[in-house]
Amino acid sequence: MSQEVKLEEKLNLKKDFPVPSFDEWKAQVEKDLKGESFEKKLITKTYEGIDLQPIYTSNDIKDLPQLNSLPGFENYLRGSFAAGFNGRDWEIAQEYNQSLPEDLNEALLYDLQRGLNSINIVLDNPTQLGLDADQSKSGEVGKDGLSISGVRKMLVLFKDIELSNQPINISGGFSALPITLLFNAYANETRTSLMNIKGSITSDPYEYLLTKGVLPFSLNQIFDEIKLATELMIKSNSAIKTIGVSGLPYCNSGANTVQELAFTLATAVEYLNEMISRGLSVDEVAKRIKFTFGVGSFYFMEIAKLRAARMLWSKILDAFGAQQANSKMFIHCKATEFNQTYLDPYVNMLRTTTETFSAIVGGADSIHSNPYDESFNPSDNFSRRIARNTQIVLKEESHLDQVIDPAGGSYFVEKLTDDIAKAVWKLFQIIEENGGMIKAIQSGFVQEEITKVAEARKKDFAKRKSVLVGTNMYANPKEEITKIKKIDYDAIYKKRVEYIQKYRITGEDKKHQSILNKLQKIADTKSYDMIEDAVDAFIEGASIGEISKSIRASAEKGISVQPLKQFRLAEMFEELKLSAEAFKSKTGSKPKIFLATMGPLKQFKARADFSRAFFEVGGFEIIYPNGFNSTDDAVKAAIDSKAQAVVICSTDDTYLELVPPIVKGIKEKSKDTVVILAGYPKDQIEEHKKSGVDDFIYLGADAHQILGNLLERILSNA
Repeated sequence: MSQEVKLEEKLNLKKDFPVPSFDEWKAQVEKDLKGESFEKKLITKTYEGIDLQPIYTSNDIKDLPQLNSLPGFENYLRGSFAAGFNGRDWEIAQEYNQSLPEDLNEALLYDLQRGLNSINIVLDNPTQLGLDADQSKSGEVGKDGLSISGVRKMLVLFKDIELSNQPINISGGFSALPITLLFNAYANETRTSLMNIKGSITSDPYEYLLTKGVLPFSLNQIFDEIKLATELMIKSNSAIKTIGVSGLPYCNSGANTVQELAFTLATAVEYLNEMISRGLSVDEVAKRIKFTFGVGSFYFMEIAKLRAARMLWSKILDAFGAQQANSKMFIHCKATEFNQTYLDPYVNMLRTTTETFSAIVGGADSIHSNPYDESFNPSDNFSRRIARNTQIVLKEESHLDQVIDPAGGSYFVEKLTDDIAKAVWKLFQIIEENGGMIKAIQSGFVQEEITKVAEARKKDFAKRKSVLVGTNMYANPKEEITKIKKIDYDAIYKKRVEYIQKYRITGEDKKHQSILNKLQKIADTKSYDMIEDAVDAFIEGASIGEISKSIRASAEKGISVQPLKQFRLAEMFEELKLSAEAFKSKTGSKPKIFLATMGPLKQFKARADFSRAFFEVGGFEIIYPNGFNSTDDAVKAAIDSKAQAVVICSTDDTYLELVPPIVKGIKEKSKDTVVILAGYPKDQIEEHKKSGVDDFIYLGADAHQILGNLLERILSNA
C-alpha cells in the first residue's frame, strides 16, 4: 500500500503537466510563427466558407443546443435509431446499369451470393421517358441503364430472385409512375404482395431537369403522376418509397457541401408541398421520401453533412406538423464520381474506401461504393465485388456496425456539424424567400452559385493546392492506359426493337382489343381509377410506351433550363496525358523533358525532383542526368537528348550566372526547344526573361496551364 502511495505521488501527471488554456497555447503558437499571421497560417477556409480552426476545445461546443440529443430521438442528429446499426445493417445497395434484363439478372444472381443485400437498378433514358425501344434510337437504348418494356422481361429480370428477401430500388427519372405500374403488374403476375417488398421506386424531376436540361412534360403533370405512384403504395400498405431527392447533380458538378444540402432540402420541401396540395398528408409523404447524397473525400465534412442533414430535415418536418416517428431521414449515399480518375484507376479503390467509411460513420442507411472503373467502363464481377467488399470489411473487420454515432463528442465534428447546419439553413431560407427551388433553378441561381465553387475547385486543382494522387501529383510514369470497353449499342437497339415489335403482335385479337380499350380508359381518366386498368393492361401485354402515352395523352409541354455540367475533376490533367500518349503514337516516344541539373547533388536535387514530378503528371518522359559541372556540358547533353524542353535546376544564388549561357547555347542550336527555369526568384525574373527563359515552374504555379501550353507548342512543331 505504501509503495502505491509513493508511486502515485511520484507520477502526478496533472501536477507535472498542467493543462494550458487556449490563450496560453495560442500565445506560444504565435511566438513560434515568428511574426507570421495566425489566421493565414493555421486557419483553413473551406469551399463552404467555413473557417477550420487548428484546435477545438470544449468551449467551442458548450452552447450548442443539440449537444445532449440522444440517438433515435429528438432531431436524429446522432442517428435515426437508438441502437445504431446493432441489429439493423446498412444496405449494401450496389447500383446496376446493365442494358438487358437477362444480363442484369445474371449479375444480380452472382452478386446476391457475394455480399449484395439491396438491389439498385438504373433505367436507360428512353425507359425513364416512358418510351419503348422502337420509339427511341440507337445509341440511347440501353445506354447507362436497363431497357425494359413489359411484364415478360420483368419475369426475366427477377428470375430466381425472391423480391421480399432484400430491398428493390429503381430510379425512375422524372416520373416513376410507368415503371411503378409495371412493377405492380409483375408483382400481381407472380402473386407477390407489395406489402412484403421494401425499397424504392423513385421519381426526382429536379434531378432529371438539372442533368438533362429539360422536362418533357409539365411539372403539374409530373407531380400528378408522383402523387398516383405514392397513393398506390399507401393503399397497398407497402413500405416502398416513391419520391427521390438527390444531391448527386450538385456534388458531381463541383458544388460544396452547404449547396448540396440546401438545394436538396429545398427540393424536398417543394415535393412535400406539391403532394400535400394534392391531398396527401405530411406524414404519408414524409415516409415515402428517399434522400441520396454524394460522398466526397473530405472525410470529416462528409460525416458532419449527414448528421446536419438529419437534424435539419427533422426541424423542417416539425414545422410541417409531422409526427416525430415520421421525421427520420432515409439516406442513401453514393461515392461521388467527381474525384474518380480514369488514369491510375486503382487509386479509386482508396478514395471509395474513405468515402464509404465516412458514409457509415455519418449514419447512412444504404450505400453504393463505386467500383474503381465505374466512371469510364461498365463494371464487371471483379470491380463490383471489390466495391462490395469495401463495405463488408468495414463492417466485419472494423466493426463499424458496433458503434453508435462514433463521431459524437468530437469537438471538431460537433462544431463542424453546427457550422454546416447554420450555413445550410441560411441558404435554404434565401431560396424559400425567393420563391422556392424551381424558381431558383429556372432563374439560373443554382447553376451560377455552383459554377463559382466549381471554378474555384478547378483553379486549386490546376495549381495542385488540392490533390488527386496519381493525377495532378505523384503520377505513375510507367502506367499502362486502361482500355475503354466498347459497348455495341447498335446490337442492343436492334435486339430490343425486334423483341418489342414481336411482343406487341403476340396473342389473340380479343386480347389486343382489350388492351386498346384499357389504354383508352387510361387516357380518359385522370384519377386513381386508372391504376387498375394500367396494371391489367400490362399483364395482358401492353408495353411501357403504350401505357405512358395513354397516361400523358393530354399532358402539357415541359420546361427547359441550363443544365449543371457534370464532370470529373481529373479530366483536365487526363487530357494532357492522353495528348502525350497521342504524340507517342505519332512519333514513337513521349514528349521529352531534359533536366539541366547544375552543380553537386545537394544543389540541384530538390528542384530536379520537383520538376520531374511536375512534368510526369503531364505524361512527359523525363531525362534526369547526374549533374553537370559546366554549362557547355549541360547544353551539349540537352541538345543530344533531342528533348523538346529543357528545365534548368539549381539554386537562386547560381541562376544569374548559369542561366544566360545555357539558354543562349540551347536556343542557338535548337530555336524550338523550350527552356524553363525551376523556381521563381522574384528579383531575377525580368533578367531571366531577357535571357530567353520561356517559363517558370514553382510551388503554386498553374501546372495545368503550363503543361497545356507546352504540349500545344510541342504538338504544333511535331
